[in-house]
Order: sequence, then C-alpha cells, then structure tokens
Amino acid sequence: MPRIEFYVLSSATPAERLRAACQLAGKAWRAGLPVFLRGRDSAQCNELDELLWRARQESFIPHGLHQDDPHGPVVIGLDEEPAAQQAVLINLSSTLSPHIDRFSRVIEIVNQEPDLLTACRENFRSYRQRGYDPKRVEL
Repeated sequence: MPRIEFYVLSSATPAERLRAACQLAGKAWRAGLPVFLRGRDSAQCNELDELLWRARQESFIPHGLHQDDPHGPVVIGLDEEPAAQQAVLINLSSTLSPHIDRFSRVIEIVNQEPDLLTACRENFRSYRQRGYDPKRVEL
C-alpha cells in the first residue's frame, strides 16, 4: 500500500506548485527512485517538461513526456499506466490517479488556491475511504 502525503504550500501561486513538484521529482530521482509527474492536462505536462529543461545545468533531472519515453527516470504524463513499479507519483491533477497501487509513494501538492484546496480536501477524504492513511506535510 503506498504512502500518501499532502505537501501544503503557503502560497496560492500556481508557479510555486510546479516548482515544488520539480524539486520533489529531483529529490526522489537523486534517491534512486523512478518518478511519475502527473499533470492536470497536456499543457501543464509541457510546462513541467520546460521547467525541468530550464533547471540549473548542475542539477539536471533526466525526464521526458510519457509518449516519448515511458521508461525514463522521471516521466511526465496524465493517466497513462506507469512503466516503472514502485515509483513515486507526484500528482498535480485534481483527481486521484487510476494507478495508485502501482506506486510506493503518492505526493499531492496543495497550494492555497480555493478551487484546488476544495479538490485536495476531497482527494484526502477519498484516500481515507479507500483505506489509505494520508499525511499532511507543511512546506
């Protein structure tokens, strides 16, 4: 059963949420864990891809879109089934992934946008209803 964590940001800025996702993806990758970054739509997936390319050269994170390389160390996608087992899912979508049990850890990144807060609270309840024990982590 995966470990579920809600990382809570104090800002309401969408860019801070994406930056936090990229930092967490890099941290997990450096720890030797495969990562699946799940965007809310294809535009956000492309934005994540661009953010990871623009990261400082000395902290490059090897990544790619799911359709280009589903077996990469950091994969950016939507609802595709992850190629790696026991990877870390960083969920930026407002819904639960259909593949939760394929991951060893699920990270939901929450900021203070009202609509996102509502969706994340619903996700928190949904995880509990499914038997998971989600935790809250302040960033």
